Amino acid sequence: MGTLQSLMDPETRYARSGDVHIAYQVVGEGPIDLIYVPTWISQVEHYWEEPRVARYFRRLASFSRLIMFDRRGCGLSDPVPGGAATLEEQMDDVVAVMDAAGSERAGLFAQFEAGAMAALFAATHPERTTALMLYEATPRASWALDYDWAMRKEVRNAVIDQGLEKWGDGSRVLGLAPRSAGDVRFRRWCARLERLAASPGTAAALLRMHGEVDVRSVLPTIQVPTLVLHREGDPFIDVRHSRHLVDNIPGARYVSLPGDEALTFAGGADELLDEIEEFLTGARPTPDPERILATVMFSDIVGSTKRAAELGDRRWRGLLESVEDTVMSELSRFRGRVVKTMGDGFLSTFDGPARGIRCATAIRDAARTLGLEIRSGLHTGEIEVMGDDVGGLAVHIGARVSAMAAAGEVLVSGTVKDLVVGSGILFEERGVRELKGVPGEWRLFAVAD
Repeated sequence: MGTLQSLMDPETRYARSGDVHIAYQVVGEGPIDLIYVPTWISQVEHYWEEPRVARYFRRLASFSRLIMFDRRGCGLSDPVPGGAATLEEQMDDVVAVMDAAGSERAGLFAQFEAGAMAALFAATHPERTTALMLYEATPRASWALDYDWAMRKEVRNAVIDQGLEKWGDGSRVLGLAPRSAGDVRFRRWCARLERLAASPGTAAALLRMHGEVDVRSVLPTIQVPTLVLHREGDPFIDVRHSRHLVDNIPGARYVSLPGDEALTFAGGADELLDEIEEFLTGARPTPDPERILATVMFSDIVGSTKRAAELGDRRWRGLLESVEDTVMSELSRFRGRVVKTMGDGFLSTFDGPARGIRCATAIRDAARTLGLEIRSGLHTGEIEVMGDDVGGLAVHIGARVSAMAAAGEVLVSGTVKDLVVGSGILFEERGVRELKGVPGEWRLFAVAD
C-alpha cells in the first residue's frame, strides 16, 4: 500500500500535557493555523494509509498549516486511567499541542462529539481561537425535556453495547458512510482504524462519558466567528443538533451541504472543504485541472455476483482481499497508480502503455490462480487530474473498452497498440466498434496470450 501514500508522510511528535503525552503532526505551510479536532476514533499515522483520507487532509493543509492530534486515551496518545478524559483535560491538551507546534492562534475544525469540546475551547480561549467550524456537532448527546431529539440514555447505552460486539470490523465508522462499505480496501482501513484508535473497553468509556456532556450553556458566550455545517440528507445525526448550535452561538453561520453520508472524507468532501477554506481564508478555491497524457486501465472481476453467492459473504470478502493485495503489488511493480476501487473493479493510470498492458496481464494471471477471471480495458489519451481523481474523454473510452472485453481478456484501443510498437507485445484484432457515448469508430485489439 506504500505506493498510495505520499512520498513522505508527516512526522509524528509528542506534546506534554501535564503527565500525558499527546501525539500530533504538523502538515502544510499555509498562513493560517488550523487545528483538526478529531473524534475519538483517530490515529494520526493511519490516516495517511488510505488515499481518499490522505487527500482530504492534504486539501486542508493546502490552505493552512494543519495541526492534527490524537485525543488523550486514543490512537498514539497516552492511555487514560478509566478510559475517558474530562473536557477540561482535553482543552489542556489542545493548548499543549498548540504550544508545542508554535501556534499562538488557530481555527478549530471539529465534528460529531468532538464539537462539544471545541465549542468549550473557543468560549474559554477566545484569545487563541481565530474561528470555529463545527460539522454535525452535538452540544448534548442525551435526551432531555428541552432537547428531545437526542437518544434516551438507556437506548444510547444499548447501542453502545451492540456496537462493541463488532468493534474492530469497521462497522462503527462505516455506519456513517454505508455506501462506501462496498469498497473492500476502505472497509479494511476503517476496521484497522477502529482497532488502532481504542480498545473496546476504552471505546465504551469514551462513549458513555460523552453521553453525559452538555455544553449548551456556554454556546451564547462564544465570541469567535463560527461556521456550522450539516449534510441535508444525513439520516444518522439529527439536523436539530446543528440548528441548536446556530440558534445559540452569536452570529453563527449555517451551511447545508448536499449528500447523505455523515463521514466527511467518504462522500462530498470537496463541497465541505470548499466551505471550510472560504470561511477560514475568505476565498473559495478555483482549481484548474491538470491535463496529462496517461494510459487508463479499467479492470473488474467477471461473474463476481454469481461467485459471491456460491462462496458466501465471509469467504467472498477474503477472496476480494487477496485480489486486492495482488492488484496493489502488481501496480507497484509496474509503476501504476490506483485512482479508485469500485466494488469488484478498479481504475488505474500508468505513465506508459506497455507497463499498463503488462500489469493487466500479470493481474489476470495471478487472479486465475485464485479461480477468478479478470477482464481489463486500456486506452491512452489526455486526462484531467483533480486531486486523486481523474476525468476526461480518455477515461470514458477506457471504461467502454473494458466493458467490451471478454473474461480473462486484456482489450486495448488502437491508440495503445500503436504506441507499444517494438515492445514485443502481440495482439489479435477484434474489429471496429462503436463505443457508447464516444464519437467515431474505434479499432480494438486483444493482447495475445
